[in-house]
Amino acid sequence: MFVLIGLFIAVPIVELWVIIEVGGLIGVLPTLALLFAMSILGATLLRREGRGAWRRFNEAIAQRRFPGREVADGLMITIGGALLLTPGFITDAVGLLLLLPPTRAIARRLLQAYVARRFVVVGVSGMRGAPPGQGAPTRSYDYEGTAEEVDPEDPQLPR
Repeated sequence: MFVLIGLFIAVPIVELWVIIEVGGLIGVLPTLALLFAMSILGATLLRREGRGAWRRFNEAIAQRRFPGREVADGLMITIGGALLLTPGFITDAVGLLLLLPPTRAIARRLLQAYVARRFVVVGVSGMRGAPPGQGAPTRSYDYEGTAEEVDPEDPQLPR
């Protein structure tokens, strides 16, 4: 939480400083033209890469496979496009890195490593693929939806 607050304060200050420095080196009008050109480039790249990610997402669904990579790409494309549309050279550089496929693949691997460290996947015993005789006893499940809730204190239930 404090990191986000720090970023919301520090990034605009650093961006303004960089814009002022670049403006001092190449002039005000070329700096504004460069910022405007980067926004146009960002919108164009966002549209192209976004359409490709949406197409790959739909293909994954049609093939009945989990679209994890496609969702991660879509998230990074959205963030990259938003950063490119934001005026500033630092956000433009980060946004461009997230929109280009080779650097997006590197960012995706970093994101997967972060998520793998952050979350724990827990297996459920007694599921298909578990060795027989291990885990919870096998139960017959109600696939038709005819089950009813019962009171656990009911004396007629077996103990």
